[in-house]
Amino acid sequence: MKRIGFLSFGHWSNSPGSQTRSASDVLLQSIDLAVAAEEVGADGAYFRVHHYANQLASPFPLLAAAGAKTSRIELGTGVIDMRYENPLYMAEDAGAADLIAGGRLQLGVSRGSPEQVIDGYRYFGYEAPEGRTMADVARDNTLVFLKVIDGARFAEPNPRPMFPNPHPGPLGIQPQSPGLRDRIWWGAGSDSTAVWAAEQGMNLMSSTLKEDESGEPFHVQQRKQIEAFRAAWAEAGHEREPRVSVSRSIFAITNDLDRKYFIGGGDRSDQFGVIDDYRAVFGRSYAAEPDVLIEQLREDEAITAADTLLLTVPNQLGVDYNAHVLESILRHVAPALGWR
Repeated sequence: MKRIGFLSFGHWSNSPGSQTRSASDVLLQSIDLAVAAEEVGADGAYFRVHHYANQLASPFPLLAAAGAKTSRIELGTGVIDMRYENPLYMAEDAGAADLIAGGRLQLGVSRGSPEQVIDGYRYFGYEAPEGRTMADVARDNTLVFLKVIDGARFAEPNPRPMFPNPHPGPLGIQPQSPGLRDRIWWGAGSDSTAVWAAEQGMNLMSSTLKEDESGEPFHVQQRKQIEAFRAAWAEAGHEREPRVSVSRSIFAITNDLDRKYFIGGGDRSDQFGVIDDYRAVFGRSYAAEPDVLIEQLREDEAITAADTLLLTVPNQLGVDYNAHVLESILRHVAPALGWR
């Protein structure tokens, strides 16, 4: 069995063909898509976080609303840029949203992706101390976040508080949501950051882009990244089993509308390029009739190695069509590959 969910970038634009013309459209349709995904049997509803763009940005109101409207499906992010976050305030939001969802949040966090603006975190009030980088800041913020959602008590209590303190000694962030610490994922763009995530006891979230570290096909490099993560996890001696997700653009062509949108649209090979001053490899996408798709996906070593697959969806095509995209994979592809 493999958990299968969707990953939405949450685009909106006032353009022909778009069913998401505004931020309101995207937010409300994202909730509806989480409900629809649960109804067709998907396991997860995940949302990207991008600042300064016509895309989803602040995840916790959305996750809380989706959590209140669903009962089974996992709700997550892919990923929250920790350069922009106050980890204590984020811990309060995450704890509250997770309690509303009944403990179903799966939060992907990371250093973040390339931005729409130059050093956008500075406008949020954050900057790296001398001798440090914002990548360091993102990791530091993540470690603080992990500690406080795990119940760390660090704040000196007021001897004359407005309300009685629940226990003597330092206080911690509230609300606490039991188990949330085990449901944090690190979005790793390299083998070394995957190893770091394992050492910290975070799950691994790997997308369709990573640092090119060997020149090999993307899915091979990603599979090796997963193996490095699991080896580091075992060496660290964590008690639980880790989770690993990969994301892909996969479309099963089953009707005329699918053919209109995607016939010939799958990238047949990986792409290599420079992004944020390092050489990166971008994974291919898939679009074909189910029988062809099944054989193509059998060859993807990283999908085979992961326990969770996130399907990137064209959210601007609307809730009904994206529910169809998910159901087509679940019905026509997943059983043949042993995912269902």
